[in-house]
Amino acid sequence: MSKRRKSIFQIRGNLSKRVYYSGVIGIFLFILLVWSVMSYGQLVERTFLPTPDQVLLQFGHQLSSGDFWGHIGISIYRVGMGFLLACILGIPLGILAGTFRFAEAVVVPPTEFIRYMPATAFVPLIMVWAGIGETAKVLVIFVGCFFQLVLMVADNARAVSNDLLQVSYTMGAKRWQVFEKVLVPALLPDLMNTLRLVLGWAWTYLVVAELVAANNGLGFAIMKAQRFLNTDIIFVGIIVIGLLGLITDRMFAYCHKRFFPWLEGGR
Repeated sequence: MSKRRKSIFQIRGNLSKRVYYSGVIGIFLFILLVWSVMSYGQLVERTFLPTPDQVLLQFGHQLSSGDFWGHIGISIYRVGMGFLLACILGIPLGILAGTFRFAEAVVVPPTEFIRYMPATAFVPLIMVWAGIGETAKVLVIFVGCFFQLVLMVADNARAVSNDLLQVSYTMGAKRWQVFEKVLVPALLPDLMNTLRLVLGWAWTYLVVAELVAANNGLGFAIMKAQRFLNTDIIFVGIIVIGLLGLITDRMFAYCHKRFFPWLEGGR
């Protein structure tokens, strides 16, 4: 086995950027190939699986439409507000639960219980409590993110080395100083990775949120296209949501690498 092949299959082995990006491009080309064979070869009826060129043409048509950009804007707003609300409430609760045992006893058990309930199950209650306006759509995304975020942030806080905290006490730091100057800065790199993951989940809840009596948004556009079997528009909506999610993910990855350059794996 060659040295390069050993490096590829080695656990946590190094991989050159050329090989890495070749793999990324290769898998997307493979998906495109399978899609093309199935659609152009009419192995699947084009009503249900449009050809790549149909989707590309529809993509260009939709991007030239002001209405579609309006759908994109309102969906970004809903995801952003739901995620921001989850962060404002979930991060402090998670840090407290991961730092103080009394807070863990109060916060973690109910959160563990509720997180197994699908966000879609809360839609009827949210509609009863918040109506069918923008608040309800934001709350669906909030519910989908909040409970997972609290538990993950608590794990981030617990992951901070206890030795590091004890050294701070030994050097004369008070409890609040240890919390503010040592524990919180030490958990920030893991916290940013957690936020990156949770924001990805927020995008997955978008279509569910826009089932709540929506008349705009990417989820609404997808559901409207489904009623008329416009599968090319469905593909465009899904691709755009994926691209928006990828852009936000890369933004978090860039910020992680920029703010914590000393950490390995900040790509």
